Parts: sequence; C-alpha cells; structure tokens
Amino acid sequence: MTGTSGRRVDKLAVGDLTPAQRQVYDVILGGPRASGSQAFRIQDDSGGLEGPFNAFLLQPAVGLVLQEVGSAIRYQGELSARAREIAILIVSAEWDSAFERHAHEAVGRSVGLSDGEIEALRVRDFARLENDHEQLLARSTQQLLTDGDLADTEYEAFVEVFDISTLFELTSLVGYYATLALQLRVFRVPAPGTSEEAS
Repeated sequence: MTGTSGRRVDKLAVGDLTPAQRQVYDVILGGPRASGSQAFRIQDDSGGLEGPFNAFLLQPAVGLVLQEVGSAIRYQGELSARAREIAILIVSAEWDSAFERHAHEAVGRSVGLSDGEIEALRVRDFARLENDHEQLLARSTQQLLTDGDLADTEYEAFVEVFDISTLFELTSLVGYYATLALQLRVFRVPAPGTSEEAS
C-alpha cells in the first residue's frame, strides 16, 4: 500500500472499499463534517477521503469510533468554536502536523481567529490572544501537551474560570487531535496543495 509521493498509504478508492470500510466512509460523508460550508476538503475530486479520514478506513471498527469521538468534540462540546480551534492549533503546532495546521487554520479563520492570532499560536505567544480566558486555555493546552498533566495551580485556575467538565472536554480534545497528528505523521499524509500532494 506504499504510495509513490512519500505517502505510506494510498487513498483508498471508493469502488474498492469493503462493506465495513464503506460504512465508515458513508458515516463521515453523511455527518456534520461534510454538510454545509466547509473550511477544508474532506474528500478529493475522485471521492477519496482527505487527511486522517482515509486512514480511518484501514481498521473500520476503530475508525468508526474515532470519527464519532471527533464529531462529538467538534460539534457537541461546550467549548466555544474559537476556544476549540485555539486548542487544536496548539496541538498541531506541538506535533508539527501539516494537515491539521492546514485544516484548522482555515476553520480558525472561519470562527474569527485573525492571521495574527493564528501566527501567535504557531509560535506559542499566547499573550497575543483576545482575552485572559483564551490565554488560560492556551497555556493549559500547552501544559497538557508538554507535561501530560496540569500542576495544581493551573488545574485550580482552569476549573475556576471554566469548570471540570470543560477540562474533561479539553483533555479529550488534546488526546484526540494528538492521535490524529500521530497517524498523519506515521502515514506521511501531506496537506492538500503541497508538493508531496501534487506528486
């Protein structure tokens, strides 16, 4: 399954999918990611899935659950759209994930992040964010990624400003997008429009 452009897994052709793979494919394209306006493509011109979604098809039972977790985090959580994209962009910066950066910088712009704020997240200059709550969220996200934990003072500050259920949501988001970044890295999935994608 090795691709010729640095990809380690070629995009799976729709006509070659097993019934289990087709179920995952249909759920992804029938869900909220594919409805309405999209900040980034999840399907290429031939019907193949972009980004991490193609890899979900490799192990459909796991891929189905992963897509459900991602859908819940993006569309059913309590974090504001801006807060969610701030956290995702910090994960993409920490993992240097080109596809996550491509996709979620576009989503971030669509929910009101400025180019300056997006650049600030890339370089972890969280003081440039809009307000103290966003700065706290950003620092907490970075600490989760760097330390795999929150120190007592940071934990207490986060729970006081937000609440414990929001912290659960944030830790779930960080874990989920770190998982995607790992898969994207291991399978060498490029961002659309890059030279690797065009090869």
